Amino acid sequence: MSARLAAAFAKGRPALVTFVTAGDPHPAATPAILDALVAGGADVIELGMPFTDPMADGPAIQAANVRSLAAGTRTADILAIATDFRARHPDVPLVLMGYANPMLRRGSDWFAAAAAEAGVDGVICVDIPPEEDDSLGPDLRARGIASIRLATPTTDAARLPQVLDGAGGFLYYVSVAGITGLQQAAQASIDSAVARLNAATDLPVAVGFGVRTPEQAAAISAVADGVVVGSAIVEIVAKHGQDAPAAVTPYIQSLAAALATARKVMA
Repeated sequence: MSARLAAAFAKGRPALVTFVTAGDPHPAATPAILDALVAGGADVIELGMPFTDPMADGPAIQAANVRSLAAGTRTADILAIATDFRARHPDVPLVLMGYANPMLRRGSDWFAAAAAEAGVDGVICVDIPPEEDDSLGPDLRARGIASIRLATPTTDAARLPQVLDGAGGFLYYVSVAGITGLQQAAQASIDSAVARLNAATDLPVAVGFGVRTPEQAAAISAVADGVVVGSAIVEIVAKHGQDAPAAVTPYIQSLAAALATARKVMA
């Protein structure tokens, strides 16, 4: 994995992984929102690439995609946002998350090279199955970018080795068999799933989908290496628009504090 991602998961507590959609409400507003995430204590930033058919996402992120695309956000804008973020925050890992169409439209080699030049640490491509990842993953890895894979409640023992083959950075455990933001898995199912994944890989395991409150984040942090929060942040952006940074930072602070306190209690 990249050095920045490795450091983010080696702080003695679970990493707080946060997601926002690039270009929501417009491209010029995204840098300040990213800065607010960092100021609040986010350890890893996932920057969503807007797409017309975000099939894994619930209503909040779907709406963010619509707003971003309506504002004219292009891949070039996202890469510029990433480049500027890296200049401002040289030590904070940045991951691009999205779908195959925008990533492969000009070819996987072009995308991997552009992402590397922008200082991206990892890429999550939701809709390329590991069995069919014969170009994007290899091109990313060739440039030192982690190909971050998803595991779900339906990823059984027979398929898990394929998911892990070529995976890097961290393993993103999607805790519900559904779309983002609408439900959260029972803690017992998360506990057992993370134990199973930890037995199969040395990669850090971060748990997401449906995490909203500090209490939920703290409970997950008892077993996981990281906690991913996305839809709740996107909803703050939807409510406040370009004024979102002032509301984002204290929310992220509440999550970061919960993770730190939970780990201290465990210790």
